[in-house]
Amino acid sequence: MNKSKLLIIEDDESIRTQLRYALQHEYTVSFAEDHAQAMAQLHEFKPSVVSLDLGLPPSPNSAEEGFKVLEGILQVAPLTKVIVLTGNNERENALRALRLGAFDYHLKPIELEEFKVMLRRAAYLQELELESETALKGLEETIGFEEILGNTATMRDIFKVIQRVAKTEATVLIEGQSGTGKELIAKAIHSRSRRREGPFVAINCGAIPDTLLEAELFGHERGAFTGAHIQRKGRFELADRGTLFLDEIGELSVSLQVKLLRFLQERTLERIGGRDLIRLDLRVIAATNRDLNAQLQLGRFREDLYYRLSTVTIKVPPLKERGEDILLLANAFLRRARLEHRRKARFSPEALQALMAYGWPGNIRELENKVNRAVIMARGNLIEPCDLDLELPRPHSSSSLKEARERVERDAIVEVLSRNRGNISRAAQELGVSRPTLHALLGKHHISPKAFCT
Repeated sequence: MNKSKLLIIEDDESIRTQLRYALQHEYTVSFAEDHAQAMAQLHEFKPSVVSLDLGLPPSPNSAEEGFKVLEGILQVAPLTKVIVLTGNNERENALRALRLGAFDYHLKPIELEEFKVMLRRAAYLQELELESETALKGLEETIGFEEILGNTATMRDIFKVIQRVAKTEATVLIEGQSGTGKELIAKAIHSRSRRREGPFVAINCGAIPDTLLEAELFGHERGAFTGAHIQRKGRFELADRGTLFLDEIGELSVSLQVKLLRFLQERTLERIGGRDLIRLDLRVIAATNRDLNAQLQLGRFREDLYYRLSTVTIKVPPLKERGEDILLLANAFLRRARLEHRRKARFSPEALQALMAYGWPGNIRELENKVNRAVIMARGNLIEPCDLDLELPRPHSSSSLKEARERVERDAIVEVLSRNRGNISRAAQELGVSRPTLHALLGKHHISPKAFCT
């Protein structure tokens, strides 16, 4: 069995000697005496656990140098567990260290047996978190598709459609609420098509006033209108030999719908103020958050254009309907935010429950923002529901007895899996059921234990 690596940062030689003899049989031990040595050992030795004396040179009577080392360790190696050693009359320093991200503290003089228990607990937790981190990254690689993460049946079906349609030249219409990842799907189609070496050009048709959108799409000649001082290519020309992604296509005016339809039929266009026909070779992918069938009935969207655009239609589900994908995405965003903000944070079981219970009206974009905020706002290393700033719905008093039972059953499973980090055996034991029974319940509620490996 490999020993855990322990780095002891201590300037007192007698304490270093004492700890060496006491711990060398259980750990691979290395030492540092000051800030520079500590950071060098962190990079070379890569310890699992660090014992840090806050009173380091050049100011051993002050804790400030120790706090600088602590912050440096957590920035470079956020999974490393740091146990702070401090004087009996300096409890405030110990609490400050915990707030910064230390795993625990031990008051001097060192009680070896108590200190050993603390080290074992830190090493065990570090090993679990490292395994979970590795497992989750591997999970994302196996269930991700391009930059899209998803493991529900609906998302796996969407991945299959992308693979098939990418090999063709078919026009694709992507339908879904704002923030569900429609542009990522369009990029995935482009990157797997024969046009992948060409440009991917995106434009949000609802973000540009109608008076400017025509020039933005089709370009203009010099002098075509007031302010047109130079010739300018539109997005269609910029996407030649590649893919043009028209987001929020339902916002196009009827006059622009006519011009778009003509291009799709003839594959030629004229710039505003121009007379020359420009022939282009590009693929059009459109997306909308509107119900285009309803727009057809109201006469706001041309039926012939709709059928031209929707050779293949991909319907993207809202996040609230994607079950375990919520936690999969949340954990991916968490790791990204930890690196960006140099914070060491993980979700509490209650936070995971809150993530699953929330309705996500803003979909994936809202989830990313909430996780990013939580990493910034969390007071310690544990993200609580309040850090996520979620307004959770109150249970409906009109629920049937069956619905209430199933909700309680599902919440209990989520809570226990969260606490045990997806470990089926421990979760089954805590719930008082057999492993086969728990597997059946997981299937019933569409819960994946891998999503809880945080």
